[in-house]
Amino acid sequence: MSSILISGATRGIGLELARQFGADGWDVIGTARDPGAAGALRDTGAEVLPLEATDAASIAGLARALDGRPLDVVIANAGISGDLTARAAQVTREDFLQVVGTNTFAPLALVSALKPNLLAGTRRLACAMSSLMSSVTLNDWGTQFSYRASKSGLNAVWRSLSLDWKTNRIACVLLRPGFVATEMTGGQGMPVADSVAGLKTVVEGLGPDDTGRLIGFDGKDLPW
Repeated sequence: MSSILISGATRGIGLELARQFGADGWDVIGTARDPGAAGALRDTGAEVLPLEATDAASIAGLARALDGRPLDVVIANAGISGDLTARAAQVTREDFLQVVGTNTFAPLALVSALKPNLLAGTRRLACAMSSLMSSVTLNDWGTQFSYRASKSGLNAVWRSLSLDWKTNRIACVLLRPGFVATEMTGGQGMPVADSVAGLKTVVEGLGPDDTGRLIGFDGKDLPW
């Protein structure tokens, strides 16, 4: 049975990832800030473990809880949007650093802590959730300063990771879910289930040669 860990799995895309992978027979571990309030995640059949994505002690605790357990796939899904409406002069240092800390640094810290688990797995896939907003090439309307920076930074981090871990045969791949109807988008966009069905197909088809790619739910690479 293939195993997958999904961070930020209590709602939205993370919860649906847990649901669809679990329904297909995968051994799913989902993380939650408050496992006691993760009833919907438990209902998918997933194992629920605590994780505060930006807290080093919490990440270390997760690694200890998973010591010796192989993981085929890790999806660093936990993320925040920050203030998407702030104009340049309104972006605060606090908001900027919080968004970058959550969306850029935390995924790196998570997969680094779980590298031994990935090495013990068969598929060895380290995935993180990027966005169209990460693309410098396609940015022709501005706005969303903190969020864009965090996702562009994530792309750069994952590219470096793909090169560093190439000899370990760990494929480091970025995923783009598309514009999805979640709390972050105010309920606008495509159904979550449709986006996740595409992402699941992408993940299931990944191999070592895909390392360094940024792939959309539609299977298309995104220029960034």
